[in-house]
Amino acid sequence: MDTTFTELANNFQFLAQGDPGAGQGIGPVILIWGLIFAAMWFLIVAPHRKRQKDLQKMISQVTSGDEVLTSGGLYGVVTNVKDDRFLVKVADNTKVEVNKSFIQSVEKKSS
Repeated sequence: MDTTFTELANNFQFLAQGDPGAGQGIGPVILIWGLIFAAMWFLIVAPHRKRQKDLQKMISQVTSGDEVLTSGGLYGVVTNVKDDRFLVKVADNTKVEVNKSFIQSVEKKSS
């Protein structure tokens, strides 16, 4: 019985040591991190950049009479377009100047 235990212990010790020449180096690690970075780019960053470009294009095409939604939640009709802001009518006798970067969407284009 003592011999069997010793042989079993030697087998486990041999398995625990592994093969010293079997190391694969850093190449696979760099490849995996590169794939993770590429996946993050295509799943998160690229769609966000596309939405940003579409929003900038939409804002540059806003004219007087368009109904807009601001990031603060105000709906209004654009009455005047300036270089960096819009004059938005939100109620009767109430107009607000809104920076172009605060326009979230164009709800209805004027016809």
